[in-house]
Amino acid sequence: MPNAKVLSEKQAVVAALTERLQNATAGVFVDYKGITVAEDTALRTELRNNEVEYSVVKNTLTRFALDKVGLNELDSVLNGTTSLATSTGDPIAPIRIISQYAEKMKDKFEIKAAFMDGKVLDADSIASLAKLPSKQALQAQVLGTMLAPITSLAIVLKAIAEQNGAPAEAAE
Repeated sequence: MPNAKVLSEKQAVVAALTERLQNATAGVFVDYKGITVAEDTALRTELRNNEVEYSVVKNTLTRFALDKVGLNELDSVLNGTTSLATSTGDPIAPIRIISQYAEKMKDKFEIKAAFMDGKVLDADSIASLAKLPSKQALQAQVLGTMLAPITSLAIVLKAIAEQNGAPAEAAE
């Protein structure tokens, strides 16, 4: 039986993990055996730049937290070395970044499972979500689509003004 201090520390870790899982829009569990310090540092930097929280987690304590948030179907993946990447903002970011690294590092870095909005994702869903562009790229595409007609109109008006013999700047 652990002493009261150790027990309270573990309860605090479970409470923090539970809160992290409840607030996450998406999360990915990873088996990270064999990655180098340089690879881990590069991964953590990219995740941090995309506002993704990443940490190594203890399987037993994570199991308690998953049970509290209703994701107990993930209990089976909690064995061996486990890390967790979660995001409270862009739900695609942790899935996309972790998938890229899993593809680069092959056997050393494998996705165990993922969840989004409280639902466990299957392997096909993870693969298709990983191919989506980042939130900023999608916003840029939408903005470009919205600006295209306005830009085209400005070009046509300038061409009409120049055809009438006046430079476009003087047509004001």
